[in-house]
Amino acid sequence: MENPQDETEELEEEYGMASGNLMDTKTSQLDDVLNAKLENAFHKETYQILLHDIAKIASEHDPIDLAHAVTRLPPSSRVVVYDNLPDLNAKIIFMINTGSNTRVAILRRIGDEEIKRLIERMPPDEAVWILDDMSNRRLKRIQEQLDPKKASRIKELQKHDRHSAGRLMTNEFFAFPMNTTIGEVAAYIRDNPGIDLTRRIFVLNDDGSLAGYVPGRNLIVNQHHLPLRQVMRPVLHKVTPNDSRDEVVDLVERYEIPALPVVDERDHLVGVITYEDVVEAMEDIADETIANIAGTAEDVSEQEPILKRFFLRAPWLFVTLCGGLITATAMAHFKDRSWFYHVPFFVPLIAAMSGNVGIQCSTILVRGMSTGSLSMGSRLQAVQKEFSIGLLIGTLFGVLCGSIVYLLNSVGISNPFNEAVAVGAMVSFGVFGACMMATLLGSLSPFFFARFGIDPAVASGPIVTAFNDVLSTLMFFLIAYLIYPLIF
Repeated sequence: MENPQDETEELEEEYGMASGNLMDTKTSQLDDVLNAKLENAFHKETYQILLHDIAKIASEHDPIDLAHAVTRLPPSSRVVVYDNLPDLNAKIIFMINTGSNTRVAILRRIGDEEIKRLIERMPPDEAVWILDDMSNRRLKRIQEQLDPKKASRIKELQKHDRHSAGRLMTNEFFAFPMNTTIGEVAAYIRDNPGIDLTRRIFVLNDDGSLAGYVPGRNLIVNQHHLPLRQVMRPVLHKVTPNDSRDEVVDLVERYEIPALPVVDERDHLVGVITYEDVVEAMEDIADETIANIAGTAEDVSEQEPILKRFFLRAPWLFVTLCGGLITATAMAHFKDRSWFYHVPFFVPLIAAMSGNVGIQCSTILVRGMSTGSLSMGSRLQAVQKEFSIGLLIGTLFGVLCGSIVYLLNSVGISNPFNEAVAVGAMVSFGVFGACMMATLLGSLSPFFFARFGIDPAVASGPIVTAFNDVLSTLMFFLIAYLIYPLIF
């Protein structure tokens, strides 16, 4: 039998050969190696050998790495990996870090008692995401079995919108009256090791409102008899539970806040959002943005079945299909017009130029909106700048395309048109008009979608691209129709 160590070294050598590639990161190599080891284990001849090898892999690797690697395995195999994790703590880490599909597959196979054990050992803000993957009937059944205090904290988080500050926050934190001494705070923290939030200790007024915070380092460098009011700092940034996830990310990213307080309408501290929670939210936002730009409703971080991915992409592509049919119908309608003779040869050129101009314009604006560099006050200036760039692009590339078409026709390399100057002029004005139409659509569509609460990233997706192709092509037809009597 082959030595498992030799097998690991061979796999690491195989997947570590292509250095310098963007896809060749240490974590991606680790995922490839670990996935190959799991697949090899699942192809063993007997069930006993399979379980032995899976248990060995599960004990040798970090549960976080296993949580990512199993997303490539069939759901039934993911459950086997979970069952062979060495202890409850490893299973908790695995469940927190794996994807929704994996959690659903595992939750269907394990009993209520084990779910209860997992939830009771998890922080409430992590447990609420696990419980979201259950049916409502089972969720109520599990909540009835939990410790009342734990269940109450979870229910408090569940009532908030999935994309709000209230869902990101944890309601386990350290907060003390301002007259509490550093020594008393340190003793309380020692007695509550289950609460992990110690980077900022929050200070409360006599009425319970938020007064300030104390960095965790101050508990070490200051004398224990000092009250918190003498070492506390003011809270400059805070949010409410109903504030959006995007607002939280913007604040934490700009000011590098390790623990952002969440307060109610009376300024009472109800939760804290950690930097790690914000990083996860940023990853979710990035996944959703990429999906919208790509024109799909699928979760790009999940390994989903091919058929499901097809149905998630198909509706967006149907819009593109309709756009193409509209263009084809317009071309068929005008095919007998005298001015239309030269037009079809240049439709691909017009569609390609306008498409790229529109995508560049909308992508730049969407990026500015997502990073917060583009505000409501600066949107007019941003649109004006894009129109100026579009005007420059349309003029320069219009003249360039027209000149090239003229030269090709004048020397007979391209289609043998006798009216080289006329065709060149038509293409030149057509490119200019298409670029300006694409700039108009690319500049205004992100603000249009944002106005109605839709992710502006949709402005860079297939829907707007299809509209852009249709409108730019029709603009070219209109220009050809208007110019034809003047130049032919």
